Amino acid sequence: MQLFYIPEITGNTVALDADESKHAVKVLRLSGGDQIQIVDGKGGFYQAEILDAHPKSCSISILETHKEFEKRDFSLHLAIAPTKNIDRFEWCLEKCTEIGVDTITPLLSSHSERKIIKPERLEKILVSAMKQSVKAYLPKLNELTRFEDLINAGFQGEKYIAHCNDGEKPHLKKLVSKGKNVLLLIGPEGDFSPEEVEQAKAAGFTEISLGKARLRTETAGVVACHIVNLANE
Repeated sequence: MQLFYIPEITGNTVALDADESKHAVKVLRLSGGDQIQIVDGKGGFYQAEILDAHPKSCSISILETHKEFEKRDFSLHLAIAPTKNIDRFEWCLEKCTEIGVDTITPLLSSHSERKIIKPERLEKILVSAMKQSVKAYLPKLNELTRFEDLINAGFQGEKYIAHCNDGEKPHLKKLVSKGKNVLLLIGPEGDFSPEEVEQAKAAGFTEISLGKARLRTETAGVVACHIVNLANE
């Protein structure tokens, strides 16, 4: 059954926006009486039926409502530096959303090569990934944030910083706890500076490894999200 996204649902009759309507009517050839599923990005999952298959504003009747659909007992906040090649960063956000992430903060650190992002495009990627993986919660996308501001913002839960600088570090899989909120820091292609690592440690972050291989930034983000989600299965 096809899944669509409507961020604000009130009452029993709603409408798809222009893009979703066009996709439903022109691409999928759905018509009146066809049943679909809807998510609102806030935990709501709905069984619905098409009333009027209009290609610009397709009206929908809500048949069943499920709140807090597959709500998790922990949250995962990924703070990751955008890559110079924005396609790699977009891929990372897409895959982390499919795997499971609650908050994403693009991070600006001393070695960052990309200092500008387009939130509107990233939001569309998150919505698409949410629908692809049949999730009812849309990750919160924060604005591009300075490293110092992020580590000192205050976070209730386990805090980790991954880096490839010299020194022995425990693997994330040995530390992360089931049912605990987690904040993960992933640096840019040039990694976090030694000074940033020390600042993070002073702010209560634990240094971690993601394995013996030296991973690209976007790969590290996906691996870290996967480890945390596996620990909570």
